[in-house]
Amino acid sequence: MRPLVRAYEAVLTSMAVVAGSMLVWLMVSIVWSVTMRNFGMQPPAWLFTSSEYALLYMTMLGAPWLVREKGHVHIELVTAALPEPAQRVVSRTVAALCVAVSLVLAWKGAELFLTNVERSDYDVRAYYTPKWILTIAFPVSFSLMAVEFARFVIGPELLHSGEAGVHE
Repeated sequence: MRPLVRAYEAVLTSMAVVAGSMLVWLMVSIVWSVTMRNFGMQPPAWLFTSSEYALLYMTMLGAPWLVREKGHVHIELVTAALPEPAQRVVSRTVAALCVAVSLVLAWKGAELFLTNVERSDYDVRAYYTPKWILTIAFPVSFSLMAVEFARFVIGPELLHSGEAGVHE
């Protein structure tokens, strides 16, 4: 079981590293585009398209790792005011709702992906890109987010710390 857990953690970390590299690409592409415009040149069309794709993939690939690290924005004003037993109930309930939402989005994302494959849909911009290459990120990412939120439902750790304002 331990090798499977390590492989899963490696997948999440790899996805986060790819998301981070896409963030670097966004910075480079913006600087490149602005520099070209300042010199009176037109940036290549693929530069914009690759930046748009990077925004999508950066978000989708980094989200499961962010859930694991409790890096998503959440407000702990209510949970901090509750007694500890109630904090546990509220935190696990919120995590369970996040699992449900993530599973619905993964399911709808899978439907979209399969529709794109079935129809052979293309995103036509600077180049022809099969849409399934873009939409495959939805079921993969939301499924992994559901797994990560489920860890806060059934695991020993809570999603909320109950320490509102402590880390600001």
